[in-house]
Amino acid sequence: VQLQASGGGLVQAGGSLRLSCAASGRTFSAYTVGWFRQAPGKERVFVAGITWGAGSSFYADSVKGRVTISGDNAKNTVYLQMNSLKPEDTAVYYCALDPRMRTGVAPRQYDYWGQGTLVTVSS
Repeated sequence: VQLQASGGGLVQAGGSLRLSCAASGRTFSAYTVGWFRQAPGKERVFVAGITWGAGSSFYADSVKGRVTISGDNAKNTVYLQMNSLKPEDTAVYYCALDPRMRTGVAPRQYDYWGQGTLVTVSS
């Protein structure tokens, strides 16, 4: 499975961005796609996830109400809509896939990773 993350960029505080994660290669009937982020000098942390077979989504407390994860089955793409961005949202954002369709928040639970896309929020 190959994952391609895109959509990052520079945005002012209060602005919005939509990240995309396009999947190709091996397919699974049911799986979870998660978004993680890693700020400079910090660990990679969970942001949001969506279970493809069940269609349920789950979020980190730090982004609830500001972030929406969704998917387009026809395009094999998962989106992360981020609104009301804050400087502390600045990080490299990664998408990842867990072929066991768990609702995990730990990076180790995800087998496949995209290359990351940088989001910078200026104050």
